[in-house]
Amino acid sequence: MIILGINAFHADSSACLLIDGQLISAVEEERFNRIKHWSGFPKNSISFCLDNSNLKISDIDHISVNTDPNFNFYNKLFYTLKNRPSFNFLYEKIKNKKRKINVNLELKKIFPDQVFSGETHYIEHHLSHIASAHLNSDFDTSIGFSMDGFGDFSSAAWGICERHNIDIDTRILFPHSMGIFYQSMTQFLGFPNYGDEYKVMGLAPYGKPNFLNKLREMVAVKDDGKFELNLKYFRHHKDTINFNLDDGSPNFLNLFNANEMIDLLGINPRNKEDELNSVHKNLASSIQALYEEVFFKMINSIYSKYKIGKLSLSGGCAMNSVANGKIFRNSKFTDVYIPASSGDAGGSIGSAFIVNSKINKNKSRFHKKHAYLGPSFNNEFISKQLDYYKKDFKVEKCKISKCSNNTDLSKIIANQIAQGKVIGWFQGAMEWGPRALGNRSILGDPRNKNMKDILNIKIKRRESFRPFAPSILRDKSSEWFEEDYDVPFMMQVFQVKESKKDLIPAVTHSDGSGRLQTVTAESNFKYYNLISAFNDLTGVPVILNTSFNENEPIVCEPKQAIETFLRTRMDVLVLEDWIIQREFKH
Repeated sequence: MIILGINAFHADSSACLLIDGQLISAVEEERFNRIKHWSGFPKNSISFCLDNSNLKISDIDHISVNTDPNFNFYNKLFYTLKNRPSFNFLYEKIKNKKRKINVNLELKKIFPDQVFSGETHYIEHHLSHIASAHLNSDFDTSIGFSMDGFGDFSSAAWGICERHNIDIDTRILFPHSMGIFYQSMTQFLGFPNYGDEYKVMGLAPYGKPNFLNKLREMVAVKDDGKFELNLKYFRHHKDTINFNLDDGSPNFLNLFNANEMIDLLGINPRNKEDELNSVHKNLASSIQALYEEVFFKMINSIYSKYKIGKLSLSGGCAMNSVANGKIFRNSKFTDVYIPASSGDAGGSIGSAFIVNSKINKNKSRFHKKHAYLGPSFNNEFISKQLDYYKKDFKVEKCKISKCSNNTDLSKIIANQIAQGKVIGWFQGAMEWGPRALGNRSILGDPRNKNMKDILNIKIKRRESFRPFAPSILRDKSSEWFEEDYDVPFMMQVFQVKESKKDLIPAVTHSDGSGRLQTVTAESNFKYYNLISAFNDLTGVPVILNTSFNENEPIVCEPKQAIETFLRTRMDVLVLEDWIIQREFKH
């Protein structure tokens, strides 16, 4: 049985493919069209999933979509009659609904000579989120918890998950949303782009939560874990605020009510060009503190209700790796599974597994242990790409060599990293989700206290307050971090042990933390060998890992990696067995 799962006409458009209950491929549309968080129909992603398995659209038995436009119908109707939002607000909602149900029409545009004759399933947004976590975990029983901006008129949902069954019994409905709270405050801080919330997380440790009491005026948490926004501080419930869902990067107008926010906080919204000062840092710290306060009240209330120690966590808010890293210390949960793509892209996988579970109830579960589900390229293909850029390499004075022995390659590159070189590392299948996990990564020496500045000057050109991540051998993580837990998808931030902080300053944030990725030989043999070689050389089982990009989506193809290498001051590019090295000195 073949199932195609899609996230369409929503941020982070994506597609995935299941064959007989096994996840074969998954990719986001932005990796192909190079537009961050692209929304629309994932035509390139669908084509990749089919081509990767030598299939046609006519071979697909089922298509799942991670939305059910008719879900919560009576709640929507009641809200509309009671609040009478603007005509434009209603028009955009109706137009978006029509887009989402026209899957067959969109497929005909992509595959005019093929016919999809299978069944299309519309799976509610938060059910899809929770399924992307629980149904890909190894938990028999867990609490499924999803929280984000909005989907199908809900912003959060939770309930009991047992084997293939997910029973959601509680929801928080529009217009109340912690995702909206965090996004609106991100905008207030002068980070206007969709998905900029991670910048607030990175900035927060540099400040103090001096605004926390004032921010509490914006959110009220009840004893049962539910919360409500004080709507006078927001605009999303009455005005049209999102655009470009047809074809482009999502664009949101300000979600906050400027006059009320200024009165509450006593400061003006920051323009994105303004320098960040101590007031902004204190506000960032307060935003993160309030989010964590609400988050832990919610999950502790949920635990008290069900008394189940395993948590399947998903939704856009599950990208808050700082809060995720405190779950074991601030709650009674003992295990947590957070998928590699907990946000909207991951809904394509969740919806597909819901369909799979309904049809194959007695089949075994699929435990997703790695995220390498995208395109890959062999050495022969890469060789042709290198020939195309031969003149450019000559201008840049690059030496090109090849090493087909993985052990030798690991030693060569580990030695380069130890010398302070910046490495572009392009291997195997591209990662699924927003994190670079060792196949499309830029690597550096975590011991070098200047490495953050070097990377920002040479390549990343991003805000200096944002941290870089440590990739660590799984069997060494307990020696270097305060928490001993598997974090394969870089979804939790743990404290670096006091005795180790000075040894890896480039990946230790200002508050002594690191958003780690634990690496095993089973999950990524080449990357594990590289880190092991670096450990043999230096005694440090950690490598600095950041995404292979320059203010764009993570590179997908060798061409994009080569062009990023050429336009930046990266020292070495490794494309499978090929090594391209600049001969300039630092």
